[in-house]
Amino acid sequence: MVMAMARFNMIVPSGDTQEVADRYRTMLEMASFMDENGFTGVTFEEHHGAHNAWSPTPMMNAAMVAARTQNLSMTISALLLPLHDPIRVAEDLAVLDIVSGGRAVTIFGLGYRPSEYSLHGKDWDGRGDLFTECVDTVLKAWSGEPFEYRGEMVTVRPRPITQPHPTLFLGGTSRPAARRAARFGLPLFTAANIPELETYYYEQCAEHGTQGFCMMPSAATQMLFVDHDPDKAWAELGDCFLHEASTYAGWQTADISSVMTSKANTAEELRKEGIYVVKTPEECLAKAKEDGDLAAFNLHPLCGGLPIERGWDSLRLFTEEVLRKL
Repeated sequence: MVMAMARFNMIVPSGDTQEVADRYRTMLEMASFMDENGFTGVTFEEHHGAHNAWSPTPMMNAAMVAARTQNLSMTISALLLPLHDPIRVAEDLAVLDIVSGGRAVTIFGLGYRPSEYSLHGKDWDGRGDLFTECVDTVLKAWSGEPFEYRGEMVTVRPRPITQPHPTLFLGGTSRPAARRAARFGLPLFTAANIPELETYYYEQCAEHGTQGFCMMPSAATQMLFVDHDPDKAWAELGDCFLHEASTYAGWQTADISSVMTSKANTAEELRKEGIYVVKTPEECLAKAKEDGDLAAFNLHPLCGGLPIERGWDSLRLFTEEVLRKL
């Protein structure tokens, strides 16, 4: 079965409010279209204080899409848990799980930008302990049983429909992240292809007597745009792809690993890297045939503030000339 996903982070380089509104409306229209045409799911992200309006509200985005669709999965990759009140996160994700019928997947992340911690009044130096406390609180809240929280006995309702709890991963690319996931008996999601970390995670699971699994992106992960003329599309849209890639790369530090981190300074360099790709429908069909049951496509129809109509062109072209033939 071919997996066809779409990524939405709602970037608007100008930050113009009306353009932001147009893109959120388009995201919902695109989600409805994908739901009716056999796509697998959509993914959302969280960042704060970005000049280009990079979306800070993945739970809200997922809830809006859940209300408009019947089949799409919704993956929050990642929810920066230490920036939030964990009780409120447990409540919001429980309701999302109920409304969506269990279609939501959440990856809890630690975050890697001190500015985001400062913006939310959180302690950067104590983020590891805070993350652990928040994960523990959310899991206890989802149980529906009374538990002690900051000196008081509390009970959180409603309980999620998915038991024992909604689908949840802990994200990270470090050994502390792997140890934390193993201790909680939760699956680990890495933002980069790090086989040695996967091995370490399973060792930690054995040590703690827990069972889990590790998901990591392929080293060849790509963001896809579909067009009959890739050269023309790169000439027209390359700066949009580069804007997103440059923004993301500018946030990275030496200790952060991600398959999406680019070193490109120009659209031409970005194209050569192969992280962002423009393929013809024929090339997509050939890739699906080559990959077989493992075939997966990650579309990015609103990447970097590209024109909305061009995003629709890519989405419809993939649907009509690739997905329907598969």
